[in-house]
Amino acid sequence: MKLRSTPRREFLRTLAAEIVHNYGRGRTIIAIDGTRDSGRAAFADDAAAVLGDADGRRVFRASLDDFQISRADRNRFGPESAERHYRHGYDYSALRRVLVEPFRMGGSTGFVTEQFDAGRDEWIEPTWHTAPPDAILVIDGEFANRSELHDLWSFSMLLESAATNPADRIYLDEVGPHTLVNALIDNTDESLPRRVFTDSC
Repeated sequence: MKLRSTPRREFLRTLAAEIVHNYGRGRTIIAIDGTRDSGRAAFADDAAAVLGDADGRRVFRASLDDFQISRADRNRFGPESAERHYRHGYDYSALRRVLVEPFRMGGSTGFVTEQFDAGRDEWIEPTWHTAPPDAILVIDGEFANRSELHDLWSFSMLLESAATNPADRIYLDEVGPHTLVNALIDNTDESLPRRVFTDSC
């Protein structure tokens, strides 16, 4: 069923058309970057729904939030701090191993879209998924364009936000994600997002 038209969905349909035009076959991974207060998870949910509606390919959702490391492992790197969260908050090796690499392989290779429940501080029993040859993965998360991750994505977006914490500042200053992403988006008014064009993107 075609999704009801709203200004937000029409904006997402324009983005979806760009993505489908450039990545119309095979396995495509879309990353939604942004701070915790940028509305990125809801934006990624809506983007996934619109992509599925527009393209017909099967769409999977994942979040970097479900690939954090345990409290005990974080504590090995010292007391809680912005620096520790940015440097040692996530298990990017596991993200590659159980999700990104098997998803990109295609075929009948299984992949896992979530590994760790940070709220409960416990591992999630893995649910293995398979996908058809043409499929899309939409993944959201903070720091999604850091050097360990940026080259994994077919297309990446960054939601701008006025609210930043010290860990966000480390990321923004060190990585400069605004210069790396395919689309920079002002999501301040979540009902009416708009694309921001700069000289560097």
